Amino acid sequence: MQTEKGINKPGSAKNQPVKKKKQGKSLFGRVNAWLHLWLGLISGAVVFIVSVTGCIYAFQREITDITQPYQFTQVQDKPYLPPSQLRTIAAKHAFGPEGETAVNKLTGVAYGPGKSAVINYGNRKDGFKAVYLNPYTGEVRGEKDWNKDFFRFILNGHFYLWLPNEIGHPVVASAILIFVILLISGLVMWWPKNLKKANADKSFKIKWGASFKRVNYDLHNVLGFYVMLLALIIALTGLVWGFEWFAKGSYFVTSGGKSRPPVREKVFSDSTATAMYAAPEDELFARMDKQYAGQYAYLSVSFPSAKTDPVVVNFNPEDKTYYRRLFRYFDRNTLKEIPSNAMYSKAYEKGGWQTKYTA
Repeated sequence: MQTEKGINKPGSAKNQPVKKKKQGKSLFGRVNAWLHLWLGLISGAVVFIVSVTGCIYAFQREITDITQPYQFTQVQDKPYLPPSQLRTIAAKHAFGPEGETAVNKLTGVAYGPGKSAVINYGNRKDGFKAVYLNPYTGEVRGEKDWNKDFFRFILNGHFYLWLPNEIGHPVVASAILIFVILLISGLVMWWPKNLKKANADKSFKIKWGASFKRVNYDLHNVLGFYVMLLALIIALTGLVWGFEWFAKGSYFVTSGGKSRPPVREKVFSDSTATAMYAAPEDELFARMDKQYAGQYAYLSVSFPSAKTDPVVVNFNPEDKTYYRRLFRYFDRNTLKEIPSNAMYSKAYEKGGWQTKYTA
C-alpha cells in the first residue's frame, strides 16, 4: 500500500518530538563565573597567607604567656615603684651609665596586676625594644626586641606580606576587597535555580559516593556556603583596617549617619605654663592608680619628650581586650586634663555598651 505524497509514515523521523536545546548560561552568569574564577586566582595566595598568619596570631597571648615568663611578677603586698624610679633603672639597662639623652628616649611605663612593668624604647629606624622590670623592686626580668619577636614577624605578614608598609598594606587590602567580591559571586553561583529536593540536595549536601571530581566540587560548593557568612564578616572587618574610605563609610552606615571620629588626636601641653611637678608621670600615676584601684588590668603613663607633649594615660579594664582601651591626656606642667574627641578618648560604656567599669 502506497502512502500519499506528503504524508509521513508513523515512526518516521519527522514524527518524533523535537527536543529543545539546552539554554546556556546568561551573560550575567557567564561574567559572574569568569569573575569568580579569575578573582579567586588573583587573591587566593594573599588571602591564604593572611588567613594562616591570622590563625597563628590568634594564639599569641597563650603562647607568649608560656614562652616568655619574664612578663609576670608575683603580686606583693606593697606599692609599685613610681614611674620615674623604674625609668632610671630601665635607662641604665638600655643605654648604659649615661642613661637617657636627647637621642635615646624611653616612651613610658605600663603596670598591671601580676605583671612585670614594661618600658619601651627605640625608634622606627633601629626598631623598638622593651625592658621588663619587677614593679616592686626594679629588678630587670627580661628584654624583648620587637623586630626579632616571632609574633611581630607573623603580624607583619598578616598586615603587609612582609613587604614595606606602603606596598604591602594596599596589596593586602585590595586582595581582601577582591575576596569579598569573590564571596558574593560564589553565592550567586551556588544559589539553587529552584527549591526542588534534587537541587536542594546539590546545594546543601555533599554526595560522598560520587566521583572524586564531584566530591571535590561539593566540598567547595557546599562548605563554601556554610562558611560564607563568617568569612564575609571577617573580610569586612579586615577592610576597616585596610581602607580609610571603608572605615568611614561603615561607621557612617552603622551609626545612622554620623562621621567617624579620629582614632587618635594630637593634643598639646601649654609650653608657657610653669612646671608644677618635678616628675609629672609619678604624680599622675599615683592619681590614676587610686582612681582605677582594683579595676585595671593595664595602666600606662607616657614620658613626654617635647615641651608640648602631654602625659598620656592608657587604661584597660580587661587584659585580653583591645576595644575597651581608654586614652586620657594631661598637661605635663599642670596635669590638667586635656579634652579630646578621639575615638579611644571616650569611655567604652559611654559608646552605648554596658560595662561595670567607669572612667
